[in-house]
Amino acid sequence: MEIGVFVENTRTVDGSADLDAYIARVQEVAAAGISSVWSPQIFGFDALTALAIAGREVPSVRLGTAVVPTYPRHPMVLAQSALTTSFACGGRLTLGIGLSHQVVVENMWGYSFDKPARHMEEYLSALLPLLRGEAVNVRGATVTAAGQLQVPPGTDVPVVVAALGPKMLALAGSTTAGTVTWMTGPETIGSHIAPLLRQAADAAGRGAPRVVCALPVCVTDDAGAARAKAAQAFRNYGYLPSYRAMLDREGAAGPADVAIVGDAATVKAAIAQVFEKGATEFVAVPFDHVEATTETVAELV
Repeated sequence: MEIGVFVENTRTVDGSADLDAYIARVQEVAAAGISSVWSPQIFGFDALTALAIAGREVPSVRLGTAVVPTYPRHPMVLAQSALTTSFACGGRLTLGIGLSHQVVVENMWGYSFDKPARHMEEYLSALLPLLRGEAVNVRGATVTAAGQLQVPPGTDVPVVVAALGPKMLALAGSTTAGTVTWMTGPETIGSHIAPLLRQAADAAGRGAPRVVCALPVCVTDDAGAARAKAAQAFRNYGYLPSYRAMLDREGAAGPADVAIVGDAATVKAAIAQVFEKGATEFVAVPFDHVEATTETVAELV
């Protein structure tokens, strides 16, 4: 099984970001034998910069972003950042990108969120060739990009897209390495995500796509307490339209209902079910009992 772990911004007691602690956590995950480390781009460290540093310090584990939002980063700028990180870590990077959410894009960054799938299509039409060192001349409604980057031959930075709706899944399957999901349970992976993604990949003559599924995980003897903590920690995701749609498909009242919690055997069985439903990779997001959770998911590698 391809198993990864989220490593987010590690903070000191005063709430400031601690890069040394972040790197130490990446080292712990790699030492446990886990296949990959994934980091989100939210409101702390720049994920690609942090992964570039960690990748130089930790030479074995694969690295990924889940995900870098597109709107505030021109595709040429993001391509340069991703290529630099890939060079720093010896080609072990998967670039996960996504739209973010209307409330963030419009209220915090000041961009229009009109026709987001069109934006992603235009963005990828520039980003993907740039990552390969090809010249681009994109004149879209939301993206303009003209130019070329100096990329050594043989460079490969696979891109996965945070795709949940049909249009985004079709785009991800037909043009990229696959998708990375969040707050999306196994039944939805099996009935919605994996089939639409693979259908698009087949139609485009591409190979089997990656289906990277990330979910909250906690190994504990008190599942009720863990779900209560998950409900509090992840409550905001239940109100964001894209995740709410996936929770509704799953029949989940909220994020706590898709969290994987319980003793080691229960957690292992639940993760195995995610693979049975069509995931190709699983990324655990430990939210409590972190050491025991990390040890348990490492046993699945």
